[in-house]
Amino acid sequence: MKTNLITAAGYTQLKQEFDHLWKTERPETTKKVAWAASLGDRSENADYKYNKQLLRQIDRRLRFLRKRLEDVQVISHSAQQNGRVFFGAWVEVESLDGDKKTLRIVGPDEIYRRNDYISIDSPMARALLKKQVDDEAMVTTPSGMKLWLINKIWYEKD
Repeated sequence: MKTNLITAAGYTQLKQEFDHLWKTERPETTKKVAWAASLGDRSENADYKYNKQLLRQIDRRLRFLRKRLEDVQVISHSAQQNGRVFFGAWVEVESLDGDKKTLRIVGPDEIYRRNDYISIDSPMARALLKKQVDDEAMVTTPSGMKLWLINKIWYEKD
């Protein structure tokens, strides 16, 4: 089950996608479907079939986004979180073999198209939560346990 938490920036991004699909993509595709349908025989009309399928995909995504935007809870940074890893934190970690990563802990809806964002539901995020700088975090990976040292923690202003 996915966590329903999201950062303010993540919520804005989902809302912008919804607005773009609803106000731009869907009306344009609907016009194309109507135009292609006016040409006559729909059974052999590739424009009609393609745009009708595209319209179904847009509608499916709009339904998902509408429901998701209602369900998510926007979490803002609080000054009390400073110095510890919580939702929305940027964390720089380093493994014993010198592998460094800079990650931000966000909601599951925000991780796509970003390789520096990790879901709050991930094993790495779970291991880092509530830790401080210089703390160690043991993370379960497919190849076994891995130890990470926390070098730095910071938050972006929403």
